[in-house]
Amino acid sequence: MNKFARGLLVAASLASMTVLGACRGDADIDITALNVETEPADVLYNQALANMKSGKLSEASKKFDAIDKQHPYSEYARKSMVLNSFTNYRMGRYPESINSARRFISLYPNSEDTAYAYYLIGLSYYKQIPQVTRDQKSARRAIAAFSEVLQRYPDSEYVEDSEVKIRFARDQLAGQEMQIGRYYQERKEYAGAVNRFRVVVESYPNTRQVEEALSRLVEVYFAMGLTRDAQAAAAVLGHNYPDSQWYADAYKLLQTEGLEPRENRGSWLARAGARIIGADS
Repeated sequence: MNKFARGLLVAASLASMTVLGACRGDADIDITALNVETEPADVLYNQALANMKSGKLSEASKKFDAIDKQHPYSEYARKSMVLNSFTNYRMGRYPESINSARRFISLYPNSEDTAYAYYLIGLSYYKQIPQVTRDQKSARRAIAAFSEVLQRYPDSEYVEDSEVKIRFARDQLAGQEMQIGRYYQERKEYAGAVNRFRVVVESYPNTRQVEEALSRLVEVYFAMGLTRDAQAAAAVLGHNYPDSQWYADAYKLLQTEGLEPRENRGSWLARAGARIIGADS
């Protein structure tokens, strides 16, 4: 190849590189131009509300997301964050609902809607509470969120329902302790059973599980030969649930050895019993 031909080849190569570079630059400019296009916040917000009203929750959520991204820290963004949490909750997208509510709380801790954000977090965890045979971390987290509503916003409209749901979640936790306690009792691992039933009586005194827990304590203490503790457990059971079948069975068990329920003021049961008075059966 002569010098002239080599010169043409080099020139052509340089020209092609310049064209390619120009194309890349043009492409970058076009993409950037597309990314900066936005819709007015009020338009997006009204579209989202219309989608919510017509049941198009997924579309509504997308509009709320767009407001948050395109118009951050605006009044519409503030409103959209809470509504997006609600929309995700309605769709069963609980992690997304929780994340949106938590972000709202961190950005607007003094907002009039913050109580509702805590309530939505509680509801999202509440909906994920599984059967007592499974891990109850959702129940604990629901209790924590609803407790924030009670402590921070005692006059809010969400207090009554929060209290109801806390009672249910605590009953789930107590139910899991009972299940484990019964497991130990069936295998005659009495020390482990006592520990679980005691947790129910001391930590969850106003749940539906307490009545059975006290009766189980009578059975386990009786099996261990700790008749004085069995009598004390029966006394607390009879004082709080005198008409229950659990108490009738516990009393009958004591009678097999000629024993009766008897209060023991020095035992942990006497202290715990004072907290159970008035518990729902």
